[in-house]
Amino acid sequence: MSNQPYEGQYEGYDPYAQPQQRPPQRQSPQQPPQQQPPEWQQHTQQWEGQTWETQAQPSTPTTDPRYLPPQGYQAYPEPQTYGTAGQPLPQEAPASAPAREWAPAYRPPAQQAPGTGTGGAVAPEAASGYGPPTVTGNTRVTDAQRARAEGRSPIIEPGIQPAALTAVLGLLLSGTAAIGQYALVVPLVLLQAVTAAGWFRLNGMWPARQGIALAFLGAVTADVALLAAGRENAPAAILGTLGVWVLLTLVLQLRSHADPDTRMYGLMATVTSAALAIVATGHLAAEPDAVTVGAAAVAVAVLARALPLPTAASVVVALLAAAGAGIAVGGMTDLGGKGAFLGLGAGVCALIGHRVASYDYPSRFVHFTAGVSLPLAAAAPAVYLLGRALG
Repeated sequence: MSNQPYEGQYEGYDPYAQPQQRPPQRQSPQQPPQQQPPEWQQHTQQWEGQTWETQAQPSTPTTDPRYLPPQGYQAYPEPQTYGTAGQPLPQEAPASAPAREWAPAYRPPAQQAPGTGTGGAVAPEAASGYGPPTVTGNTRVTDAQRARAEGRSPIIEPGIQPAALTAVLGLLLSGTAAIGQYALVVPLVLLQAVTAAGWFRLNGMWPARQGIALAFLGAVTADVALLAAGRENAPAAILGTLGVWVLLTLVLQLRSHADPDTRMYGLMATVTSAALAIVATGHLAAEPDAVTVGAAAVAVAVLARALPLPTAASVVVALLAAAGAGIAVGGMTDLGGKGAFLGLGAGVCALIGHRVASYDYPSRFVHFTAGVSLPLAAAAPAVYLLGRALG
């Protein structure tokens, strides 16, 4: 209670004392005179402490009296944080309960329209809603995922410029094969270097200087082993180098301190890159006439594939062009009309390599490395095998 619970100084209560005179108050003529309360009510104690009705009510999200809980009813507790594992979801409030605004722990961002801004695309799993909240933030949406979300194909073909470079490199292989085996080594080494670099970049591993150097060193080792052993021992030189390089790559990856998933991914990329670069040595192991016909067929097929035609029509035109180039160039060599089969086989392998270089929305650097080299590298086994079978 207050130290002064009464309006005046208390000097004892006398029931027969005359009431204290107060100056009359001016009353408005429009209002009726106010009645003075009885004297016993004027000396009633005034409580200033907290009572049941003066206790602080629970805070509400707004000061609007419409959202205040009615007197006599228990207010709803403060909202809790939901979204963690094992915690129940909030129950829906009764229809008669006052409106409250729950504050969940995770409020997803507003969904943007596909193709607007730098991050406007929405991942496919977010098309019908939002995924579960994470503590590491949103993962980066790759170009391939953005292309799929926007309804575009993630397969982007290299185009006419990489195809022109492939044609130039193929014609160099075709011309130097007719000159001699050592002359063929120069464009072949360039092809193997571009193959090793392009495969790592195609798999998103860049920079990867050690892996590229290891794969390229394996290709050069295969070239040297083949030149030392001769064409008659070409399978042993190529397969033996490939086996040694797979074992060497495995040992180097086991010495890595990266996590197991990263080591496995690096192992597969390095082995595949080395295998493609070493397999390209098949051009050096094949008969000179087969290399002349096969490389020319690959050059023509890739140029035809780059024409602005529908995919199915472009593939058919490319294969026909490869067979025609095989017939034309084969007539200049001892193969004659058999060059059509060799050109067709080399063209099929070249289109496979072209398709691999177009996988999963590659970058411009991929187009000018893997897009240039993979058609010729993939055609090397066909050139070697068909050249021996038809020759």
